[in-house]
This record gives sequence, C-alpha cells and structure tokens, in this order.
Amino acid sequence: MNTNIYIIIIVVLVLVILGLILGSAFSKRNRSKKYAAKYGSDYDHTVKSMGSETKAQKEMDARKEHVESLDIRSLSLPEREKYLAEWKAVQAKFIDQPGPATVEADHLIMEVMQLRNYPVSDFDQRAADISINYPELVSNYRLARAIAIKNEQHNADTEELRQALVYYRALFNELLVTEEVVPEKV
Repeated sequence: MNTNIYIIIIVVLVLVILGLILGSAFSKRNRSKKYAAKYGSDYDHTVKSMGSETKAQKEMDARKEHVESLDIRSLSLPEREKYLAEWKAVQAKFIDQPGPATVEADHLIMEVMQLRNYPVSDFDQRAADISINYPELVSNYRLARAIAIKNEQHNADTEELRQALVYYRALFNELLVTEEVVPEKV
C-alpha cells in the first residue's frame, strides 16, 4: 500500500474518534440542559450536593420514579375550602404571633401533603418529592424550613418569619389542587 492510503485511513480514524468524543460531549451537555430546564435550581442544588451531573441525574430520575409510585391525589372541593380557611386563620394569627403562625403554616403544608398521599415523616424526603412536581418552589420550601428551624431556636426575626410564610404560601397554593369536576350532560 502506498503512504497516501495510510494517511487517509489515519485521518478517517482520527475524524471518527473525534466525532465520537464530540458527540458524547454534546449529548451529555444537552442532557444536562434538559434536566436544568425541567428541574430548575433544584437540579443545580442536586448537582452540587451529589458532586456530579451524572449522579444528580440518577438522583432526579430516582425521585421521579418514587413520586410516580405514590398515588398522589387531588383534594376535594370541601377539603380545599377547609384548608383555605385554615390558611386565612394562620395569616390572621401572624399579625400578633408570627412565630407560632409560621409553625402552623409548616404543619398545614405537611397536613395537606399527607392528605394528598405524600410521605411526610422526613423533611428531606418531602423536599425531594416536592422537587419533582414543583421544582420552582422547592428551594423556597427549603429556605422556609431553615427559617422555621431558626424560629424554633428563637433566633428568627419578624421579617424572616414573614418571608417563610410567603414561601409556604406559594407551595400551599400549589398543593391545593382539586379534583376536576366534570359537568353532567343533560
């Protein structure tokens, strides 16, 4: 064989190898972009805590699988109305007793989650489950929880407690999904 054929074979092999490397890099980058778009800042939080994008993606997939196995249900209209009234009472209580009102808000969140069939025994699990259905709210839920812990230690000021209540309310509103009522045909 002449040297030109060897050169062509080497160039083709180098191009194929380079194509495989670049294809893999682009695929990995696109996958990360998809997870970031779907799970927002919680994906970044998970990447940071897990130490790699691959581990974070596996974690997010495991969370999704777990949530899909839970049989999450919507609230009935009477349940929704009951919890809306309880939330209004918490907000009214906040004016005179911000600390206890914040504790009640946290408990209301857990109560509604439990009624909808989310496991509630462990905060980290609650946050992980919330991150799948409400990825835009989970970081605020974590911040609210941090303020609640600070409140338990009597170290949270009124502004922090107000912010926790705002965070809780955003999640609470999303959790108050009701069953769709299908109108009867006449």
